[in-house]
Amino acid sequence: MSELLFKDEVFKLVGLCMEIHRELGQGHDEVIYKDALVVEWQRAKIPFTRERKDEVTYKGVILPQFYFADFVPWDK
Repeated sequence: MSELLFKDEVFKLVGLCMEIHRELGQGHDEVIYKDALVVEWQRAKIPFTRERKDEVTYKGVILPQFYFADFVPWDK
């Protein structure tokens, strides 16, 4: 099995997501959980961008549609 990419970072993020779920439970709108992620990531001093728009390239051609990432932690 190959080594996981960004293993330590993912472990930290999953732990924070689990904390949010323990605190808020289920049933809220998605935006509530996103706002809670912002709080946790700021407290953990994790740099991130929210709602980032990226170009998508296919076989050397930039497609007309964009990819919108909810969050991009550590610019990765």
